[in-house]
Amino acid sequence: MYSAIAANKRNTIFIVVFFVLIIGGLATYAGYVTGYGSSALFIIGFVALYALIQYYAAGTFAVAASGAVQITKQDNPRLWRTVENISISQGMPMPKVYMIQDEAPNAFASGRDPQHAVVAATTGLLAIMDDQELEGVMAHEMSHVKNYDIRVSTIVFGLVSAVGILADFFLRMAFYSGHSRSKDSGQLALILMAFGVVAWIVAALIGPLVSAAVSRQREYLADASGAEITRFPDGLASALDKLKQYGRPMRRASSSMAHMYISDPVKPSVAERLFSTHPPLDKRIARLNEMGAKF
Repeated sequence: MYSAIAANKRNTIFIVVFFVLIIGGLATYAGYVTGYGSSALFIIGFVALYALIQYYAAGTFAVAASGAVQITKQDNPRLWRTVENISISQGMPMPKVYMIQDEAPNAFASGRDPQHAVVAATTGLLAIMDDQELEGVMAHEMSHVKNYDIRVSTIVFGLVSAVGILADFFLRMAFYSGHSRSKDSGQLALILMAFGVVAWIVAALIGPLVSAAVSRQREYLADASGAEITRFPDGLASALDKLKQYGRPMRRASSSMAHMYISDPVKPSVAERLFSTHPPLDKRIARLNEMGAKF
């Protein structure tokens, strides 16, 4: 367990360094070919600022995108006390608790650290889960908070999104530059087009692949951590089985937020499974059943 957490932290550093090198390389190239060295500083500054905003506002963005509403103990004592008991048992700060009016059973955690975390569950999840299953689901989400998975997801998402915005920006610049009749403008348009295409490949292909691979490993870790918290792996295994049976796309599902949920809220097609942020539910259930045999 702890070796897996340590490995995930190392992988996080590698991922961030990877994106920094990619962005730095693209920025340097852009500054060199355009003859405006300051453009490199602009690109790096933009990405850093965008990622910083994402980092500090991750919970707010996630809540707004999902349509979640914050609750108190009086609003839903069952959900609130489940989260509260896990927080107390793990010595963690009590996160803000939200509910999402959606019949699709699901839950997510977000934020930058345990002191600024939010957890949310759909009304559909509360309707089909018994108390032990609900505890397993929320222990899984609290594990993401405890293991700082929410921070990693936020940073990676911010970096990938920033590169995507840059790709769109440079492709648009190339389009407008290409309308000019001057030779220099035509060359600049080609350079901007090349830069935009490379940035798009990083944002649309490489970034999601790396992000999905890391997210899948963190789902396995959160399942194991959640089972350790409750000391009852069968509860989470049963909950995942229900998610498999009754799962459906959420009304306000967003592929950019898919990695935050306990189960994929979008239900990707076969062509998109390569980029799926979640391992197959059958494999997760099998691992939990194996753990349950040892308790």
